[in-house]
Amino acid sequence: MFSDTPAAPAGLFGFINPAGLYDPTANGYSHVAVVRLPARVIHVAGQGGETADGALSPRFEVQVAQALDNLALALAAAGAGLADVAKLTVLVVNHDQDRLGILSAQIGQRWPLGRAPTCTLIPVPRLALDGMLFEIEATAYC
Repeated sequence: MFSDTPAAPAGLFGFINPAGLYDPTANGYSHVAVVRLPARVIHVAGQGGETADGALSPRFEVQVAQALDNLALALAAAGAGLADVAKLTVLVVNHDQDRLGILSAQIGQRWPLGRAPTCTLIPVPRLALDGMLFEIEATAYC
């Protein structure tokens, strides 16, 4: 049940999906992340789906992909990567099962099955910018 992430230093952290809880892997997250300190802790502020020039697509799936790309860029600036992320918080405007499916697919493309970080998804009525449909923040350890 405990699996160390392949890109993280051996033994730094791993994920647990305990027996008795439903299997969250299809939804793109793990129930528990265990981090062994000392490690550098990196907090990344909420990243939306806007491009570097501020453009924001009206399509949810485009915003999710861009926000995850933005998250990867922010992590790289701190010398980390997606494999170093232990915790995500996701904010979704007008959340429904279709949007969950889009998010789960995008997470599955970026993290190996069974190694996705823990995640809390919070449905919200709106975000900071007009037309913003998705925001993601992360805590990473390396």
